[in-house]
Amino acid sequence: MRHALDALERHRGAIRYRDVIGMVDFGRASQVPRFHILDLTNGRHRSHLVAHGRGSDPDHSGWVRRLSNAPGSAASSSGAYLVSDDYFGKHGRSRRLIGLDPENSNVEVRRIVIHAARYVSPEIARGGKLGRSEGCFAVAQADIAQVLERLGPGRMIYAAKI
Repeated sequence: MRHALDALERHRGAIRYRDVIGMVDFGRASQVPRFHILDLTNGRHRSHLVAHGRGSDPDHSGWVRRLSNAPGSAASSSGAYLVSDDYFGKHGRSRRLIGLDPENSNVEVRRIVIHAARYVSPEIARGGKLGRSEGCFAVAQADIAQVLERLGPGRMIYAAKI
């Protein structure tokens, strides 16, 4: 939480809405809810399952082994992200992201976004691990509307392996 709030302050000029932030703890296994959406005005939060990139977990263990900003890495990246605009792609309604830190500066080039995926669900998590994305924040199809509602354009997501 401390790192996320520090990032929110560091990037205050880029973050238009500072009432709700997303935090992803890549130090936790993919089978547990580790994408936390926190309302800073009332302290309420909701946690969701989220996949990590296949390049972050080459053995498909369910644990992030490495983070990368390199194009073609298929890995998740750490740092602060500005939530941008919606689009409709192969995963349905999705949302673009903009990297705000050196460790995620290639997010737009890599097309790292928030989207729904069939390989993310409580049923799959009970099997021990989620599927893997290409580095995107992939959430359950049942959760995508709520995630996009709470993390609208102009808000921030902070991701790290803590």
